[in-house]
Amino acid sequence: MDVAALAGVSAGTASKALNGTGQLRAETRERVRRAAEQLGFTPDPLGRGLSSGRSYTVGLITTDSFGRFSIPVMLGAENALGAGEMSVLLCDSRDDPLREQHYLRTLLARRVDGIIVTGRRTDPRPRLAAPVPVVYAFTPSQDPRDTSLVADQAGGATAAVQHVLDLGRRRVAHVTGPADHHATQVRRAAVERTAGGALVGPVLHGDWSERWGRLAADLLLRRHPDVDAVTCGSDQIARGVCDGLRDAGRRVPQDVAVVGFDDWDVIALASRPPLTTVNLGLEALGRRAGELLLEAVAGDPSPGTTTMPTRLVVRESTVAV
Repeated sequence: MDVAALAGVSAGTASKALNGTGQLRAETRERVRRAAEQLGFTPDPLGRGLSSGRSYTVGLITTDSFGRFSIPVMLGAENALGAGEMSVLLCDSRDDPLREQHYLRTLLARRVDGIIVTGRRTDPRPRLAAPVPVVYAFTPSQDPRDTSLVADQAGGATAAVQHVLDLGRRRVAHVTGPADHHATQVRRAAVERTAGGALVGPVLHGDWSERWGRLAADLLLRRHPDVDAVTCGSDQIARGVCDGLRDAGRRVPQDVAVVGFDDWDVIALASRPPLTTVNLGLEALGRRAGELLLEAVAGDPSPGTTTMPTRLVVRESTVAV
């Protein structure tokens, strides 16, 4: 073996140094590393896996076919896992339990070291019965003993309402998604708690669409023509509200301030005007999920639910420029 010869060690010692195994002195490992670097040698991951009992691969199972939430989570996870020289295998279950079980069997057959589970909704989901470490990102497990990471939706909704109140708005409406969705319920409760007497009328529920936002704007102006701020459960809804207000002759933000939720750039930045919205911090959430999975694979799991911070991003839909 050329690396071993250049480093002046045996082939077995060189293999241990490159694979991070065995009891070797630090200077020996460094000498082997320099020799490998000089020769342009890259350790064989399959051979390393066979010698360590690991595959250095991780599965990521998602229900988010569109990728709006799972792709940022995956990017963050890959950043963390890449530092541990792990590869990620993405599987889309499409909300089908049978498909999910098929992917689980496939991943286990590939001897993955662990699994990250994510999705497009924040409703707690049944735990994944797997003999390897599992971390739930954005979509938490129903079992509090599992390792789950969630975004601070309540904190984000609170910041959105407080922002418009700080701007002097005192007639605030809330337009959001289906009443039975966990995200809707958490965000609505925070809005109602923060807005208090400034909230005009009951919260308006519909689907997560621009069309619903336009319809909701019309309803609001009919029922509460003096409304001066609208917080929304998603960016799609907020963009529709902006369109509906503009069609009715109301200026955003001069007459009515509008806040979205999710900071989906293709929607928030294309809105007229660009949306003030709540960024969910999905990439950071995914990065932390990757770190927790690496720790669990190393034998140091962190059971329980961790809440990751969200951030209000202020743009022209609330502050005129």
